[in-house]
Amino acid sequence: MKVILMKTNPIRYSSAVGEVWVMATFKIKYSHKIFDIQAVRELANVLLNEAFDFYKIRCKKLAFDSDHVHMILDMGLYSKPELAKRIKGYVARNIFHMMPWLKKSRFWGSGLWNPAYDIRGVNDINIYLRYLDKQKYADNGQKTLISF
Repeated sequence: MKVILMKTNPIRYSSAVGEVWVMATFKIKYSHKIFDIQAVRELANVLLNEAFDFYKIRCKKLAFDSDHVHMILDMGLYSKPELAKRIKGYVARNIFHMMPWLKKSRFWGSGLWNPAYDIRGVNDINIYLRYLDKQKYADNGQKTLISF
């Protein structure tokens, strides 16, 4: 399956036209393997998708490993630091609100995410899509209870 990024009707912003696809990776602070807990992983998935909707960020694919998450995103007009701050902040704030035991038991009152992040441009998006398919908890399109 070859993904073609050129469009006849590209996304239009107030000062730009087009797409900037990147792969973003956010790691959990202290490398805690919280995404091995299904409830945490499913809530994080929902919150990430809410953040994408709220900030109007298009996400092509999302995949979790035990202690980090990868996503292929269209940055729109956001800078890399802005993109990371908005997504990480939205998810951390809400996940700790909905699961306060997580903050107390694993993070000793500190933040969810490692302050570092990796956001890189994708030249051949198919390579990155295949890489995300190989992650421990890749979304294979299967419906889960949270979907209903």
